[in-house]
This record gives sequence, structure tokens and C-alpha cells, in this order.
Amino acid sequence: MNWTLEVVVVPVSDVERARAFYANALGFAVDHDTQVSETRRVIQLTPPGSGCSIVLGTGMSRMTPGSLHGLQLVVRDLEAARAQLLERNVKVGEIQVIGPTGPRPAAPGEDLNYVGFLFFNDPDGNGWGIQQIGNRH
Repeated sequence: MNWTLEVVVVPVSDVERARAFYANALGFAVDHDTQVSETRRVIQLTPPGSGCSIVLGTGMSRMTPGSLHGLQLVVRDLEAARAQLLERNVKVGEIQVIGPTGPRPAAPGEDLNYVGFLFFNDPDGNGWGIQQIGNRH
């Protein structure tokens, strides 16, 4: 039996601001935006190429906005991903290599496969990482 993770609820304080950030700045597709009731709205967005979506909304979660950390996206080219985020005005850190001694700045031309990461926060402070996996072992 397969068990697939398909949706992660992301707690936000301003649904419109979050929808704009994920759709416009990150390029996530808006799968649906549904007002279920007067107190409940569900917005599902999916990163390009992903089998897992995120859900933003009102009346969805008891988590504090900005309290979700450790969400991770995977890309084939971390440098291109960083350039795209900067072009879209996302405040993203420098490329880091995570190794046995902890994180350090990536060296020019260094192999980033599996060890290269970028980090950013959404407008509420929910923390995201981006890992480069160009070739799977």
C-alpha cells in the first residue's frame, strides 16, 4: 500500500498576502480557492512539478501563523532557483553546503547535489528550505 503525502496546511495571518506570495513570488499554481462557509476559506496551491500541495485558509488550523518550519522543496539547479527567487523579490539566503561540520557557504563550481541548500521565510515567518538534487543515487 502506498501512503502519499499530498497536502500540508501552512498557517498564515493574512490569506490574501500569503496567496499572492505563494502564487506570484514562488510560482505555485492555484489549484482552487473556495469559500466553504462564512468562516472557512480553503486555498490549495501546488509547486511546479510537485505531487504535494499546500493549503492556506481561514478556519483551518490551530497552528500559530509563522510557526511551521522545515518545509522543503527540491530543485535540480539551486543557483537558477535562487536567481528566480531574487528576481521575484523573495528574500532568500546565500547557497549553503550542509556537511559534517555544519553549514558553510558554497564554493564557486562546487557540487551541490544533495548537500546544497537555500533558506527563506514566507511573509508570516514560516520557514522553507530548498535542496538541490540533480541526480538521485
